Amino acid sequence: MNIQQVAEALERFAPLPLQEDYDNAGLQIGLTAAEDVSGVLLCLDVTENVVREAVAKHCNMIVAHHPLIFRPLRHLTGQTQVERCVAMALQKGVAVYAAHTNLDNAPGGVNFMMAEKLALGQVRFLQPTADGRGGSGIVGCLAQPMEPAAFLQQVKDTFGVQALHHNALPSRLIRKVALCGGAGDFLLDAAIRQQADAFLTGEMGYHRYFGHEDEILIGVLGHYQSEQFTIQLMQRILHEALPDLRTVVTSENTNPIHTV
Repeated sequence: MNIQQVAEALERFAPLPLQEDYDNAGLQIGLTAAEDVSGVLLCLDVTENVVREAVAKHCNMIVAHHPLIFRPLRHLTGQTQVERCVAMALQKGVAVYAAHTNLDNAPGGVNFMMAEKLALGQVRFLQPTADGRGGSGIVGCLAQPMEPAAFLQQVKDTFGVQALHHNALPSRLIRKVALCGGAGDFLLDAAIRQQADAFLTGEMGYHRYFGHEDEILIGVLGHYQSEQFTIQLMQRILHEALPDLRTVVTSENTNPIHTV
């Protein structure tokens, strides 16, 4: 089994044309057909420790959610973490692949995984693409309406959030939930238009919290926390497509944000 077969399995589920214009998903380091895959290390972010872990666990391919190479590399001098990771991966013969906004926007993708963890039903895209093949965010329904505070506690427990940011609690119950993993505050207005009772995302600008107290409950989990189950999703995709492929979930917590 070679790198190309792994990439093709991921891209059948999340085709690269689904990625946003600014993104850089796909194979970033490695030769597709020439190299057999000894194992795939799954992670959210590629760091130096993750590359070392891949080598130590005999994985010559890393599949990450966030692209290692996001902006063009103008030199390779080891001055930045990205440069050091690229150099180490090349030196150690580790291929690097990223399934990013194409996996966010795919049917059954990152946001659907979040909805699954919250046991939402009647799930559909919040903002579908014109051709209906993908979309941004999702909207779904809880099995039973919940008090806002109880709903936020469930979200906090499900995603292991230490500090969940939210706006003032509305007086009505929560039933219809919209969400978007990562930086999803651009979908807040769409959630309001679709009369969602709550909107969950990973990041939101300060001023976006204002003025919606009577419209929607806003819950902000943290970028890493909202996307953490993406690793399970990628493992599921690869296991179903390539059952003989050895996959290893990283033991590294790559969240760069710490709280006290």
